[in-house]
Amino acid sequence: MKISRTELAKMIDSTNIKPDATKEQIIKLCQDAKKYCFGCVVVNPAYIPLVVQLVKGTEIKVCSTVGFPYGATLPEVKAYEAKRIIDLGAQEIDMVMNISAFKSKDYELVKRDIEAVVSAAKKPKPDVIVKVIIETGLLKTDKEKITACKLVKEAGADFVKTSVGTFGKATVEDIRLMRKTVGENFGVKAAGGIRTYEDAVKMIEAGANRIGTSTAVTIIEGAPE
Repeated sequence: MKISRTELAKMIDSTNIKPDATKEQIIKLCQDAKKYCFGCVVVNPAYIPLVVQLVKGTEIKVCSTVGFPYGATLPEVKAYEAKRIIDLGAQEIDMVMNISAFKSKDYELVKRDIEAVVSAAKKPKPDVIVKVIIETGLLKTDKEKITACKLVKEAGADFVKTSVGTFGKATVEDIRLMRKTVGENFGVKAAGGIRTYEDAVKMIEAGANRIGTSTAVTIIEGAPE
């Protein structure tokens, strides 16, 4: 598979959610997004107002985080965070599912947690995109990964995402499994360790329709025109 630079750019969520990210680095993130026409930029909530202004007038979507990085926040806190993010101008949310609850097999809590964010985000703005990170690196079996994907879909989210990038890398095998589980018409985002054009293409071939990366410029400069 060959994907052009233009096609790939639209599939990239260019990301800087580092705890020590500076204002200057976020400005550069947005400048690069405009230069290469990335589909989305992802930042922590404190930078939403700045990013909204920087990408105003473009087609670039603004995404921010909920429940980072462990997903262990109370559902009502996640819901409030989601609402505030949308109020500030974000159009997409990357949330972490309650991994601890999932590993404890409290699937009802996991689902309720996601539903709270979906409701808080989509009630005021139905077109908001909610992506749920299941942290594949902490899910040790395919059965766990399948169960997590099904919960995400049942809870009304739009995407299932591999990881925040701390506990393991996205793998082709996981993306294939996630795509098979959620079906053709649901979003699959690959994130974690994707650093080259070749890496991105492998994930897309496996079924990803979004790529999350902190090295978006390197990836896109390696893509054919």
